[in-house]
Amino acid sequence: MSLQHQTEEEVKLAALAISFNIRLRSADMPVPMQERALRHARALLDAAAHRRPNPTLLARSLKKEFDSVYGPAWHCVAGKSFGSFVTHSPGGFVYFSVDSFSFLLFKTEVHVLPH
Repeated sequence: MSLQHQTEEEVKLAALAISFNIRLRSADMPVPMQERALRHARALLDAAAHRRPNPTLLARSLKKEFDSVYGPAWHCVAGKSFGSFVTHSPGGFVYFSVDSFSFLLFKTEVHVLPH
């Protein structure tokens, strides 16, 4: 998408990503939700700067943040190397890298099964 067609929100998100050393790889998510994900992931890695970050704890924290703010059911994969192929709810997907860590965050619908 050219800069001429980007909204002010998208331009601000791009500036935030640059300032946080984040590469946004793919997204199907409203810009404010993307911003929350980027800020939360950056804060998690900054808090772990004095030790080796634990990918499982990073994924759990980002998942719980989104479950808490946007409702269930969010899923998160975090790490330096992984493959994935997922189905997500519309408007509920973002894939980005912070420094050398990648984050895949996506939402699925929850269906209660009858007993």
